[in-house]
Amino acid sequence: MTKNKILPAVQKYTMILILILVAAFFAWQTDGKILLPQNITNIISQNAYVFVLATGMLLCILTGGNIDLSVGSVVCFVGAVGAIFLDKGMGWIPAVLLMLVVGLVIGAWQAFWIAFVRVPPFIVTLSGMFVFRGLSNVVLDGKTMSVTNETFVKVFGGGADCYIPDFLGGGEGTNLLALVVGAIVAILYVVMTLSKRATRVKKGYSVDSLTKTLGTMIIIVAVIGFFTLKLSQHKGIPTALIWVAVVILVYAYITSKTTIGRYFYAIGGNEKAAKLSGVNTNRVYFIAYTNMGLLSALAGILTIARMTSAQPTYGQNYEMDAIGSCFIGGASAYGGVGTVPGVIVGALLMGVINIGMSIMGIDQNYQKVVKGLVLLAAVIFDVVSKREKS
Repeated sequence: MTKNKILPAVQKYTMILILILVAAFFAWQTDGKILLPQNITNIISQNAYVFVLATGMLLCILTGGNIDLSVGSVVCFVGAVGAIFLDKGMGWIPAVLLMLVVGLVIGAWQAFWIAFVRVPPFIVTLSGMFVFRGLSNVVLDGKTMSVTNETFVKVFGGGADCYIPDFLGGGEGTNLLALVVGAIVAILYVVMTLSKRATRVKKGYSVDSLTKTLGTMIIIVAVIGFFTLKLSQHKGIPTALIWVAVVILVYAYITSKTTIGRYFYAIGGNEKAAKLSGVNTNRVYFIAYTNMGLLSALAGILTIARMTSAQPTYGQNYEMDAIGSCFIGGASAYGGVGTVPGVIVGALLMGVINIGMSIMGIDQNYQKVVKGLVLLAAVIFDVVSKREKS
């Protein structure tokens, strides 16, 4: 195989291999504790906000390597507003809708300046980071606000009882619903992969060899089986996972199957060419940053549900986790390259590193050092690989 053929293959699967190696390393260092069912569940529940924010951040990055620095502060502000209204007796459904609207309005406000006035995204969102962090303190008066609405907490994944009930009647330590859902997901993945390959072959498009396709499928199915087995051995499917799965599926479809999804990649590849081709670039920017506000609101909902409270300090460094997940997951620092599945791999890697170092008792400051170096390594890999291809 030539060097030119090896490079794309390495780029495509490097982060998955690194994820497996990092998980194996922490399993060795923690005597297998990181692979305990409860810790596997924690990787999902404690990092739900990362999956959601990173998915939205990907759309911003695709437009040319742009980022949103305000998401952590927006998460905090939206959570503060929601906690106050829940405390005043508002029903959880109206409160959730209100929080989503607040996030949407914030996103649209910032998107207007970025898309139509062409203020650099870095400046607009840096301003938003300060503004909404300050407003969070004002709204909460610098205090902690408890979230006591039990239905809200259960629906959005906070507390010990926030799991989908096993209506299939599994016994102690065996959640049948998790196993069945895992089997269905694995079967759907296999059917869709083979169907897509058959369609491409029929149309005369190039495809990977059948051996390579089957090998990839076996690895993915094994990972799905591992996760669902671990979930079934704890308490089953966390409700937070449902929201994360919905976001992943919706945005994976948008970025890969819709016209607006192709526009994100087109602008990141060459904005001037996209504009000359008839793409309304202002509209695409507006959608990207308005959407980021909406997903920040959802992350705020998940955060206060998990913490069962709102504090002025919530959301700190959330933007860094989201940005890091995107670049680690293969998004290009120049824009135009990146996928939702890649971002999820990046978010999982961040989650494994976080919980692995926590179990090992590594100081928080050193944890930040490690995450910073991992992010730098991912961007260096992107830059160097592009230089090799040119």
